[in-house]
Amino acid sequence: MKHPLLVRRALLLAASCLLLQHGGSVLAAQGEEAAPIVGTRPALNTLTPQPVADALRDAASGSSSAASSASVSASSSAEVQGNVAELMQMIQDTKLSELRTTYNGSYGASLFFYPRELTYYVALFQNKHFWRVIKSADAGRAEAIYAGFAQQTAQLAEVEIRRTQLQAQKLYIEDVIALSEDRAKRLQADLEVARTQQAKVNDYQRQTQDEAAALREEKERAQAQLRQVQGQVMLLQRQMEMGLPGQK
Repeated sequence: MKHPLLVRRALLLAASCLLLQHGGSVLAAQGEEAAPIVGTRPALNTLTPQPVADALRDAASGSSSAASSASVSASSSAEVQGNVAELMQMIQDTKLSELRTTYNGSYGASLFFYPRELTYYVALFQNKHFWRVIKSADAGRAEAIYAGFAQQTAQLAEVEIRRTQLQAQKLYIEDVIALSEDRAKRLQADLEVARTQQAKVNDYQRQTQDEAAALREEKERAQAQLRQVQGQVMLLQRQMEMGLPGQK
């Protein structure tokens, strides 16, 4: 009983050393990879094992209750990593049949079947990294695990999907704001043109009214002058015809 425990501890210690040596580069590479668009499906042969740091973090998070549960968690983590490597190799060798796959956001769950050994592999992954892989020869257990993984992807993707929806709504609102601002600028420009033209029309109206008033006064003066001239003409005409026959 002691030897398996020592082996498990040795495996965990080796993984810890590997983390210390390569953790920085792994995390940097993981940060550079952009998350896929929600609903897209990466090719299964492009999936890779989850980084060592994530595997150790998962093992540590599942073993915080007691030291005995910590060793069991470490053992399970080592087994999962072994299943991941085995599954990756079998996918590359095209030995598996993909029976079911569920995608929710960037999370996915797949159920594979190895006909030669009547064995099932159930995988949980996120982005292009395998997260957990369970191997079982029991079809019912494999289906149950797959159903659980599929439900887990739905729960995990809720925040991601909501973020995508909110981002789309934000961009839509920003587009509406931009269109509204452009419309407001156009209306403001039209309003300024209208105001400028209205001021010109008002000036023209005042000028026209002043000119009309001046012309009316000139007309009245001209009419008075015409009446005066006509009176003078009539007076001169009578004077010229005075004493002539027919003159009354």
